[in-house]
Amino acid sequence: MQYRFGAEGDLTAPSDDRLTVGDPRVIDFLAKLARKLLAPAVARRHAELGSLGFFLRPAELHRTVNHLKRDDALVFPRGNVFHIPPANVDTIFVYSWALSALAGNHNVVRISERSATAADTILTALNEVLADADPVIGRTQRMITYGRDDQVTAALSQWADLRVIWGGDSAVAAIRKHPLRPSARDLTFPDRTSWAAVSAAGWRAADPARRREAVLGFTNDSYWFDQAACSSPRTVFLVGEDTDDVREEFVELLLQVVDQRGWEIDAAMAVEKRVNAYGLAATGAISSMQFPANSVTAMSLITVPDAPRRWIGAGAFPFAQVGSLLELVPAMNRQDQTFSHFGFTHDELKAFALELGGRGVDRIVPFGSALTFGSIWDGFDLPREFTRLTTLVE
Repeated sequence: MQYRFGAEGDLTAPSDDRLTVGDPRVIDFLAKLARKLLAPAVARRHAELGSLGFFLRPAELHRTVNHLKRDDALVFPRGNVFHIPPANVDTIFVYSWALSALAGNHNVVRISERSATAADTILTALNEVLADADPVIGRTQRMITYGRDDQVTAALSQWADLRVIWGGDSAVAAIRKHPLRPSARDLTFPDRTSWAAVSAAGWRAADPARRREAVLGFTNDSYWFDQAACSSPRTVFLVGEDTDDVREEFVELLLQVVDQRGWEIDAAMAVEKRVNAYGLAATGAISSMQFPANSVTAMSLITVPDAPRRWIGAGAFPFAQVGSLLELVPAMNRQDQTFSHFGFTHDELKAFALELGGRGVDRIVPFGSALTFGSIWDGFDLPREFTRLTTLVE
C-alpha cells in the first residue's frame, strides 16, 4: 500500500516551485495541520499527537524561522531531502519533515509499512489539509510507502542533497550502501541509549504530590512506544546514600500510576522481560530481581558499567546506586542521548554536563520531557542542518 500527498509525477519540482526559508505557504500548511492534530477527538485517540500539534503551532514555527536568521550570511534551503524515519515511533517523521519543509526544502519521506495507527491518522490529516493548500505543497512534499526495494532507495538517494536516516545502527549501515551524489551528505540517528536519575535528597525533600508527579512523568517517558524510543530511559540511577527507601517508594508509585493510566504489558512481553532479566543475572550484572506485576520489572545492578544498553522490554528497569552524578561520567559515551532527572539542583546538573564535556549525553531534561521533541536533537541543530549558507562580502 502506498501513501502519498501531492500530484503524481517527477519528484524533482520545477524551478517555479522553489520554496524559501520560512515560506508563508509552508507555514500556513503546517499551522492548519497543527489545528487538525490538536482537535480533541484526535488527542483522545492519540495523546502523542497533541505534542506534535503544539510543536507545529504558528508561534513555534515563527520562532524556528527567526532562529535561522543570520547577520553574517544569507540562508537558503539545502535542496532535496530524503527522510527515512523509524517504524517504532510513529510521529518522528513529521518533526523531521516539518522542519525541513519549513526550511524550504523539497522532501520525500518514506513511511514504514510497519507504522501504527497514529501514522495513518497523521497522513489522513495531511491529505485533508492539502485539499485547501497552495498547490506548491503537493508538488514539493511527498509521503510514500514501499517495501524493501533497493532500486527505489538508490534512486531517491541519488536525488537527495541531504539524506536523513533514523532507526539504529543496522538501518544506517543498510541505507549507506546506496551512494549519494558527491555534493550530498547524510544526517544519521543511529542506536541511542537513555538514562534516568533520581536524587535521594531531592526525593526526600519533595512533598508526596511532587513525587507522584515525577513518577507520572517518568511513566510517560517510559511506556509510550513500549520503552523502545531512543529517549526512553533504560536504567534508573539512585544518587545519594542509603537509597533503598527511595527505590521502594518509587516502584510502588510506578505500579500505581501504570495501573491508573491503563498501561498494559501482555503476557508474552512479561515472559520476555523475565528471560532477559535472568540473562543479565547469568552474566553477574544484577544481584536481585522483582516482578511485582507484568507492567514492571525491577532489577538491582551491581555496578554502573553493568547498565544494559540494549532494550530489555517494556517496563523493565535496572536500578543502580551512586554517590553523585559525577560517578556516572566514566560510564557515559557517544551512544548516550537523553538523561532525565528528578530532584537535582541546576548547579549539580551543569557540573555533570561540564564534566561530560560533550563526550556523551545530548539532552538533560526533567522527568516527563524525555519524549518531547526539540529542534535541537541528538546534538544537532536540525533547522540549521536543513539549510545552507551563502556569504556575501562587499
